[in-house]
Amino acid sequence: MDCETLAATASSISPYHLLFQALALIPVSHYLFAAFFVFLIFLYNFLEIHFLHGLLTLFRGDLVTLTYNSRSDLYQSVVSKCKILHGRYLVTPWLSSPHLQTAFLSVFGRAPSVTYKRHLFRALDGGTIALDWLTYYDVLEGTSRMIDSSTALKGDKTPIVIVIPGLTSDSASAYLKHLAFNLARQGWNIVVTNHRGLGGVSLTSDCCYNAGWTEDVREIIDHIHCEYPGAPLYAVGTSIGANVLVKYLGEDGTNTPLVGAAAICSPWDLLICDRFINRRPVQKIYDRALTVGLQGYAQLHQSILSRLADWEGIEKSSSVRDFDNHATRVLGKFETVDTYYRRSSSTNYVENVSVPLLCVSALDDPVCTSEAIPWDECRANENVILATTPHGGHLAFYEGITASSLW
Repeated sequence: MDCETLAATASSISPYHLLFQALALIPVSHYLFAAFFVFLIFLYNFLEIHFLHGLLTLFRGDLVTLTYNSRSDLYQSVVSKCKILHGRYLVTPWLSSPHLQTAFLSVFGRAPSVTYKRHLFRALDGGTIALDWLTYYDVLEGTSRMIDSSTALKGDKTPIVIVIPGLTSDSASAYLKHLAFNLARQGWNIVVTNHRGLGGVSLTSDCCYNAGWTEDVREIIDHIHCEYPGAPLYAVGTSIGANVLVKYLGEDGTNTPLVGAAAICSPWDLLICDRFINRRPVQKIYDRALTVGLQGYAQLHQSILSRLADWEGIEKSSSVRDFDNHATRVLGKFETVDTYYRRSSSTNYVENVSVPLLCVSALDDPVCTSEAIPWDECRANENVILATTPHGGHLAFYEGITASSLW
């Protein structure tokens, strides 16, 4: 009788109740450990961390992949002898994530001490552009000795590199200081061409820059070529600046005075990048950060932009696309945002580039997606060499255990 009663009682108890009783016997610390472990897995995937990959490969780094035309004289004469392009890029181990690299560059930077010599350039439409110079002697001696245009040695044949910054960046940005310092240390003269309204300079005309505006670059290159006729001219564009540079090279073809150029982390196709930056939650963080930067730029020049664009829309913009719709599209006189993106994308101009061009992109770039890279167009043009690395983030490319230098 007792056995029958016990069996009846057991059968009346819900299996879920038994399960919860069993789970209650597990210590709370075990649950906390499990939750922490799950959180680490989530964070590892969310931040696209690749530390384990580096660990399994003994931190040997990844080979640089080169895409080029098989008939390219540029590859045979120059690139084939460039050790860094035929070596490996090893990410700083504790920055084994494109997001960690990009954030570290933005927040900390660890930029070298740089003192520029400023020259204000007046464009044909009345706009003012700050040209910040740095020379080998500035880096060597720690003092600015760059002679301005009034006392320039017209016969100076030191190569000049014209640097075009990214969106809302100026010569004070950490990655540009790294770039300028490293180039100057190699014996080059550097000039950073700050976009209109940036670098602490006010807008002095109704014209603003955008991702496809090449007229300022064209005027500045021609100006520097006239000031230093004996100096070989090169250009380096970063992010949006790379897009502007490649578009300019495609527009002018053989008519540019540049003898070589480099495009670093170019967005290439603005439509694809626009879709990409709104695809995942982590990308939307970048979208919001860029939007805040654009709104900050607009605030600096409210007196002009409130007259020319939709100021209420600018203030309420929650994405780069919103800002471009209320400001960039209007200022550039484009019918729609997509029209602006299509016409401004440098991928349409790669085939017309007529000077040696090195393009560098990280396949894990969290801002300028690798989906936009024009692989076939780069391979078809004998003047273009495309170098890609599996890792590097956006303009970061940190290397070394202390992350004290960029690749």
